[in-house]
Amino acid sequence: MNDTKPITVTPIKVGELRAVEMPIYVHVVDHPAGRILVDTGLAELHPLIEDMQPIIEPLDQQGFDLDSVYIVVNTHLHFDHCGGNRLFPKARIFVQQQELDDARTQPDYTIPEWIDPPSHKLNYVPVDGDVELLPGVRLLSTPGHTRGSQVVAVETLDGEVIIAGDTAVWSGELDEPQSEGQRRIVSLRPSFVWLSHQSEPYVPASAVTPGS
Repeated sequence: MNDTKPITVTPIKVGELRAVEMPIYVHVVDHPAGRILVDTGLAELHPLIEDMQPIIEPLDQQGFDLDSVYIVVNTHLHFDHCGGNRLFPKARIFVQQQELDDARTQPDYTIPEWIDPPSHKLNYVPVDGDVELLPGVRLLSTPGHTRGSQVVAVETLDGEVIIAGDTAVWSGELDEPQSEGQRRIVSLRPSFVWLSHQSEPYVPASAVTPGS
C-alpha cells in the first residue's frame, strides 16, 4: 500500500444478552480509503428476543458518527449482527450471497424487518466467496456457524488481524477447530482474532500478544 497511514481495528460494545451472558461487540476498521463497520449489533428491542433479556447500547446513542461509515460488512445475518443495519441507509453493506438468501427465505433465521426495513431499501452488495474489499482488507468465506458466514482479514501494524463474527463464538473453539470456517481462521496464522462476544481478542499460542 502506498499510503503510510496504518489500518486499525477498534471494538465497540453495543449491548449484552443477559440470558446467555454474552456481550455484543461490533468492530470499526479505520482505513485510509474510509471507515468500515463490521456488524451493526442491535438498534432496538424486539418481542422475538425478549427471552435473551437484551441490554442495548446502539451506536447512534453512543455519539458514534454514523455518517463516517463508508462500508458495512455483515459477517452473517443473525439478529445481533444486523440489528443496526437500518442506521446506515447510505452505506454499501457487504454480505455473502448465500447468507442473504438464507436470511430472506429460511423461517426463524433472523428478524426479517432488520434485514429489509419497511421504511427504506438498504444497499446490499452480495459477494460469492473471497473478495478484496480494499487494499489490506479481505472478506473470506468461512462456513460453519451459518452457510454464508464470512470473516474480515485486516493487515495492521500488528500483523494480520481477523474479525471473526461468530465463526468462533468463544476462544476455545479456535484451540480445537471443528468447522470449515474455524479451521480456515487457524490456517491463516493471524496475530490475533476479534470475536463478537468476547471483550479481549483470541491470541494464538504462536503469536505475540498485541501491544507487547
